[in-house]
Amino acid sequence: MQEFAKIRTQKIYEQIADQLQARIEAGGWRSGDKLPSTKELSEQFQVGRSTMREALSALKAKGLIEIRQGEGCFVRELSPAELELPGLLLPGKESVLELLEARKALEIANAAIAAVKHTDTDLKAFEELLGSMKAHIGDEAEGEAADIRFHQLLAAATHNSIMVRLLESISSQMETAIRETRRLQMYSNAEVSHRLWDEHQAIYNAVAARDAAGAERAMRSHLDHVEQVLRAYIEG
Repeated sequence: MQEFAKIRTQKIYEQIADQLQARIEAGGWRSGDKLPSTKELSEQFQVGRSTMREALSALKAKGLIEIRQGEGCFVRELSPAELELPGLLLPGKESVLELLEARKALEIANAAIAAVKHTDTDLKAFEELLGSMKAHIGDEAEGEAADIRFHQLLAAATHNSIMVRLLESISSQMETAIRETRRLQMYSNAEVSHRLWDEHQAIYNAVAARDAAGAERAMRSHLDHVEQVLRAYIEG
């Protein structure tokens, strides 16, 4: 007998994001168009502004819009690199797992290259960020932002613009799934938050010591942990 797929309850912000995405894909809003304000959209959907911000963040994570501080939300024009990646706007289980696999390969390489090519300026930026990460353990929003920033700094420390652009293309598609997972499993849990900080510190230590093999091992261990949590979430 054929098995049925599990039914996953869709949150309100996800339903709103789906409707907004459908309008963008249908041409209701084109590249460069400004979306109505959060206040206007909240009133149209009759939801709170926090829910609307979640929906807009989901669209940003999919690479559909950009949020400009003080200006509003605008429909993005996808770059050639993003258009070439398959299934970018289809954040299903298989797409997420494929992106995670690609991210692991890229970031392990980034760690090794950064261990060889980093500068003192790179190390200073890492040290400042790790200090901030440790000070904000338990703060979900700060933990999420700092985690993303760490991996951006690592890519920058390769001093290879192609690596930076590849990470941006992959990461923008991973953000929605990883953000949800962090809130459920990671940065809301102090014990796990401490472990994640330790993992980032281990990556930094190997990079600072110019230990390329050690940086690869530390990054692999960290991403294996993230993958374990993410798989449990999307397959649960």
